[in-house]
Amino acid sequence: MEETKSGFLERYWVRDKRFYHKVLLILIPVVLQAIINQGVNMMDTIMVGKLGEAVISASSLANQFYNIFTILCMGISAAGLVLASQYYGAGDMKTVRRVFDLIMQVVIIGGAAFAVVTILFPTQIMSVFTNEADVIEQGAGYLRVTALIYLPHGISLVLSNVARSVGNAKLGLYVSITSFLVNIGANYVFIFGKLGMPALGLVGAAVGTLIARVVEFAFCAIYLLKVEKELKYRPSGILKLPSKLLFSEFRRLGMPAIISDTLLALAGSAISIILGHMGKEIVSAYAIVTVVDRMATVAIQGVSSASSVVIGQTVGQGEFQRAQKEGWTFLFLSIMIGIFAGLLVLFVGEWSIGLYEIAPGTVQITVSMMQASAIIVFFQAVQSALSKGILRGGGDTKFLMIADIIFQWVASIPLGALAGLVLGLNPSIVLICLRIDFIIKSVWLVFRLKSGKWIHKAKKID
Repeated sequence: MEETKSGFLERYWVRDKRFYHKVLLILIPVVLQAIINQGVNMMDTIMVGKLGEAVISASSLANQFYNIFTILCMGISAAGLVLASQYYGAGDMKTVRRVFDLIMQVVIIGGAAFAVVTILFPTQIMSVFTNEADVIEQGAGYLRVTALIYLPHGISLVLSNVARSVGNAKLGLYVSITSFLVNIGANYVFIFGKLGMPALGLVGAAVGTLIARVVEFAFCAIYLLKVEKELKYRPSGILKLPSKLLFSEFRRLGMPAIISDTLLALAGSAISIILGHMGKEIVSAYAIVTVVDRMATVAIQGVSSASSVVIGQTVGQGEFQRAQKEGWTFLFLSIMIGIFAGLLVLFVGEWSIGLYEIAPGTVQITVSMMQASAIIVFFQAVQSALSKGILRGGGDTKFLMIADIIFQWVASIPLGALAGLVLGLNPSIVLICLRIDFIIKSVWLVFRLKSGKWIHKAKKID
């Protein structure tokens, strides 16, 4: 029995203290950053919640469109992390800086495109998500201000995320602390009209966010240019085209991550469209559930980020067998965190509903959706560690892209639309249907990990 246990640990569990030290250096700042970010989201929702259910719905649905850009930036970050981590592991800092230049070019083009579309079509964007006139009007005003946020937020988000590839996870934490302090204060002033300012309501929330994003962009730029010593990044490379080989590797290992996360964003928007057409009470309930869900999964964000960076560096060093063992270790950590997250949603979620001023009928819907979320969050933790961390760090981005296309768009979205818009099932059942891809991928990707076929090393750039 002892030999069996020892053999299991030797094959599936990393016992090197240096490994856990490296993981914690990334995980702790990422978790703290996620807690702060979700704290900001929760405070925003509570503040906006004082203005009524229509405003909560408008804020939630308008942010779904902005979330498409945010998740696109996460995809760009993931593409940069895959390449930068592997080249950093191989000791090629020159190519790491070239990767930073390339992802900056991509995010600037993407941010400008989103800004133009949002400025020109705010009402049409809101009409995609809901047909309730008061919600559309409120959300359109909010979107007009958010058009100015894309570029500063996108640049600071991508830079702070990809900085983790060289072991700098603190930048994102510092940026989030700055954003938290500025955002809470500015929202309070502009939503409710304090310190002599007019009460702008939902538009005030957008103004507060804009101010916070500009400040965090300035902080990020100053930190990278004046404080950071490992990367020594300079933005002059943004004006230079990438080499053919680097662009080829970006297309091979990085582009599938961008496509995958873009599909994730579109799937999130499709979910909002389905729920939005089920009524603003359900949208309000989902907005509250989402806040709790995100707070409960902050630890798995840390594990996913740490596993992507650590495994990417290990693959870059050519240590494939060690990368396999590290993958199993991260998987077991995600299972433990998933169990804890589900219990947290179950016991804390219902208590949090009392923080919002919503109708009794909306409270009942929120409770049932919170209970469904407690089940979903476990599988969310497992599949996130595998798809956004372990396998992605190993360069298996094309396989993950295919899995996302199949399970999101062939299973989750059609099943959720059928349950919610055709059959009119209970919102909790609809929510499980809309997240059925989490359950499927949790099982599917374990077999991929076991196969060992997920490791793809980036080619050396001359």
